[in-house]
Amino acid sequence: MILKELSEAFGVSSGESEVRGIIRDAISDYVTDVTVDALGNLLAVRKGTGESPLRVMVAAHMDEVGLMITGIDGNGSLRFSPVGGIDQRVLPGTRVVIGKDKVPGVIGIKPIHLAYKDGLKRAIKMENLRIDIGATGKEDAQKLVKIGDLAAFDVAYTELGPTVRGKAFDDRAGCAVLVELVRGDPFPFDLLAAFTVQEEVGLRGATVAANRFEPDAAFVLEGTICADMPQEPDEDRTTVTRLGHGPAITIMDRSMIANRSLVQHLIATAEANNIPYQFKAPAYGGTDGGAIHLSGAGVPTAVVAVPSRYIHTPYCILSLSDFENTVRLMRQALMTLTPDKLES
Repeated sequence: MILKELSEAFGVSSGESEVRGIIRDAISDYVTDVTVDALGNLLAVRKGTGESPLRVMVAAHMDEVGLMITGIDGNGSLRFSPVGGIDQRVLPGTRVVIGKDKVPGVIGIKPIHLAYKDGLKRAIKMENLRIDIGATGKEDAQKLVKIGDLAAFDVAYTELGPTVRGKAFDDRAGCAVLVELVRGDPFPFDLLAAFTVQEEVGLRGATVAANRFEPDAAFVLEGTICADMPQEPDEDRTTVTRLGHGPAITIMDRSMIANRSLVQHLIATAEANNIPYQFKAPAYGGTDGGAIHLSGAGVPTAVVAVPSRYIHTPYCILSLSDFENTVRLMRQALMTLTPDKLES
């Protein structure tokens, strides 16, 4: 399954080349006009049947959150800063790989035996953490790692029955869905596939890709917040989506309000095809849709996401049925998309 290969690939924002290579190999037999733009977006066209004049862009971002090396201490340990949104509480004890050579390391923390009692009550600040690569000193570390190198979580993709565990499902899940769409039957129109870069640091690749494609409509494929456990009894405020309840359709997030006509088309498609779906709770997160819908003279845009527990941590959990139903929903929605469906 390509999701496994994509999840395990190294692809922190601005360092997406390994992910891009996997995707390019996976879709090369199905697309034309394949380009890599100046920012690193992988752009391709899946030729349609010619029945529709629409230009429809489908986007998924290749990058993942991670770390950047910012300094090397005298003892050979590495200082770092976050790339994208990372909760510092998940970092102590986490395995990472650094740079193109994937130098292994672990994020160190003072052992519990030496921690002051007050220190156990709060998360250690990121600036007080270090990555240990086993170096004996600064010069030894400099032979392996340079300031500016990127570090990604070092996690193996694992099947857990109906679910899978791995890193970077935000947004390798969306990339895997888009790969499946590209490799399936052609749509009535040319599908403009955009595998974008640097979403996690400001929707940067999508801004360039949308201006390049100039689509009539756009769909963004994501891996989104689940947050359905753990919870207090009868507490529902933090539930954004629920694992196993189908693809999540966005109505509004922090970056955009989804096009209502496209949202209604997605709902009608799901109900006509007995595909389970849910709505992502409004006002959480943001996606490439925030940049795409403002491009050019404006682009009707919708977002469909695969729910994932614990996103932006080393270990995410995703339901395979949600993934498969996202592919089904998007395929049917694209097959039946006509110009009148874009009318407000």
